[in-house]
Amino acid sequence: MISIIELYVFVLAAFVGFQVITRVPPLLHTPLMSATNAISGISLVGSLVLAGANRDSVSNWLGFIAVTAASINVVGGFLITDRMLKMFRREPRPELAAPGAKVEKAGQRGGGSR
Repeated sequence: MISIIELYVFVLAAFVGFQVITRVPPLLHTPLMSATNAISGISLVGSLVLAGANRDSVSNWLGFIAVTAASINVVGGFLITDRMLKMFRREPRPELAAPGAKVEKAGQRGGGSR
């Protein structure tokens, strides 16, 4: 049975987590995504240990589910981080005209006079 203290800790953690996440400035989202990817990598290692323990079939299935979920989380996190980093890339500048090349100005088309 869930005790009142456990319920209190869960509600408090949810409230604090929501407050922390909503107050993160947009400039810090990419570094925080990288940090959460590292944490997901640690959980992937833990789930591999659980799956490889070979204690009984229940722990093997739970380990398999944990490995699958952690792998999806890591890959998705890296894809989202890459997408966010692409938003900050600058467009390449158009190449400048070669020295000595003729540049047409408006109203100066053609070489003849009237």
